[in-house]
Amino acid sequence: MTIFTARRGVALRRFVRHYLEMIAAMIAGMIVLGPLESLLLNPIGWAELRAQPEVNALVMATNMTIPMAVRMRFRRHGRARTVEMAGAMYMPFVALFPLTWLGVLSSTGLIAIGHVLMLFAMAAVMLWRREEYAGDEEGHARAHQS
Repeated sequence: MTIFTARRGVALRRFVRHYLEMIAAMIAGMIVLGPLESLLLNPIGWAELRAQPEVNALVMATNMTIPMAVRMRFRRHGRARTVEMAGAMYMPFVALFPLTWLGVLSSTGLIAIGHVLMLFAMAAVMLWRREEYAGDEEGHARAHQS
């Protein structure tokens, strides 16, 4: 095995680890923030508002984005990269809204397809910023300056 091959393996492991850590943070957000938000806000009519497919999708994306963003900032990712990743989490849902309005997608379809597309959108952002997500810690710190 050459040094180049070993470095690529390390970079790939960092990349995959980062992706899986973000997904774990997102799942934790759905498990913790979803019920908390319902507990606190349902008494003031939150359930009726959340019954709207668009609101439901955006609230769920927010519940996933908050812990993901906290995790990225903890890992010293810059604000710009964190916002970029958050955008990748919201955009699939927003892009699907017209299909919901036209009756092509149900509320359940919006959530299901939106989540799948979110995973691809996040991976696309990570591939676009490969050095950010697979690089070494020193390179990682330099990349966060933006």
